[in-house]
Amino acid sequence: MSTAAEVEELPVWTLDRVDPEKMKLLALLLADPNPLHFDPEAASRLGIAERPVNQGPSNMAMLVNLLRAAYPTGRLSRLRVQLRGTVIAGQAVRAGGRVTERVADGDGELVRCEVWLRVEGAPEGGAVLSGQAEVRCPAGTSR
Repeated sequence: MSTAAEVEELPVWTLDRVDPEKMKLLALLLADPNPLHFDPEAASRLGIAERPVNQGPSNMAMLVNLLRAAYPTGRLSRLRVQLRGTVIAGQAVRAGGRVTERVADGDGELVRCEVWLRVEGAPEGGAVLSGQAEVRCPAGTSR
């Protein structure tokens, strides 16, 4: 088990630009009829933004990308997040995290992490998602 003195940051995962066309496609795939996710005028009328707002599941997938990059042979066994803000079409985002605990057993290791997603340029406390994740890594494969 790791100790508090052994803080291990996860490698940062970034997306340079949230593509509004991909947001529109995801809304179609999710059967999400909310125009907030594909119509700039709808987002503007609601006073949220001048561009479409990214879907929550897509933002959560960015955290999964972070964990898959950090632990390519691991299996995500738990992801629990709080939605704290919005990601707007065209924004850049950065996902990060840190290991809070490692638990070894006969099958490998369970890695517990704090994770977050932030919009580039936002204050450090301005996470749009924050939460916890657990990744099960086969023996001899975790970082």
